[in-house]
Amino acid sequence: MQTSLGFVAPGYEGVLALFESFLAEDSRYSAQLAAYRNGVQVVRLTGGPDMAPDTLTGAYSCSKGVAALVIALLVQDGVLDLDRAMAHYWPEFAVHGKERLLVREALSHQAGLLGVEGGFALDEFTTSGAAARLAAAAPAWEPGRQFGYHALTIGILMEELCRRTTGEALQDIYERRIRKPQAVDFFLGLPDCQEDRYRDVLYEADPAEAWLDPLSLDGLNSNAPVSTIMELPNIRSVRAAGMSAAAGVGSAEGLARLYAAATTGIGGAGPFLSGGTITAMTREQVWGLDRSSGLDNAFAVVFMKPHPSRNFGSHRAFGHEGANAALGFADPSYGLGFGYIPRRAEEGRTPGRAHRLAAEVRRSAAGLS
Repeated sequence: MQTSLGFVAPGYEGVLALFESFLAEDSRYSAQLAAYRNGVQVVRLTGGPDMAPDTLTGAYSCSKGVAALVIALLVQDGVLDLDRAMAHYWPEFAVHGKERLLVREALSHQAGLLGVEGGFALDEFTTSGAAARLAAAAPAWEPGRQFGYHALTIGILMEELCRRTTGEALQDIYERRIRKPQAVDFFLGLPDCQEDRYRDVLYEADPAEAWLDPLSLDGLNSNAPVSTIMELPNIRSVRAAGMSAAAGVGSAEGLARLYAAATTGIGGAGPFLSGGTITAMTREQVWGLDRSSGLDNAFAVVFMKPHPSRNFGSHRAFGHEGANAALGFADPSYGLGFGYIPRRAEEGRTPGRAHRLAAEVRRSAAGLS
């Protein structure tokens, strides 16, 4: 039987038992799990044949939640106003009925900009060339009237807002103001010096997910050198550029520490986001049928919110999941920062195990209150 490496604090033994039950039932299961409570690490576990405690791997759309913390800093600084029109910061955006779209609407998947005709080439994402094409695009629905998951294009929106308001790349702001000062083991742009720690995400190819339509609403065109989003972090140029929608890489400990640093502070330091900023960024903006997936969904400003089929926390929780079933979030109701990253993409690529582990972490935390 496989056993895990790491530790759990007293009172979190149920988390360890659940994690080890996953190892026992599946010989291929490999994952990292971490949690902080009130700024103190209470869980750090690694298990499975394909994962080590210092492994970095892809976390896909967990990157959106990481990037959203940069947006939160700009809101807190007064540089970005969620209730301003996108066109106030980005005048070229004001075409095809998009002139009245607010920043909060665009960043809660209401823009109707799922892609552009012909799709984007991969190097447009990694060199920021996609913004002009997206600004000129006609939306798929009346902006601000419906919502649908902008799988890749929400990253373009966030990154261009950063450039327009600060003159800096989102990735550079993250590195300078969040990752380095908080010692976070999660990267939006993996440097060469960390490359030897990276391990490819393992996944089963699914022909039904191949991007073959030249008008790809998923974002990439048919000439891009990938057939599925699952390949993205495994491409060195993509993870080096750190596209904020899908190419962040790191560890579960990095995700948990990041959300803890933002909301409770760590090591005796205060949080880097104020309570008012957290409220402004994490108040639910949309809930219901997602026009992209056809499934129920709920979003704050960028962040995913819990709902009955994504029950990762209390109503105050916010974070983001990834296509390999990774999950990172904060739950202010419990003082939690949580991170989970599997090495092998899990069946259905929805974070069922992550949700079960998150529930056990919450139960443990509640029992210690």
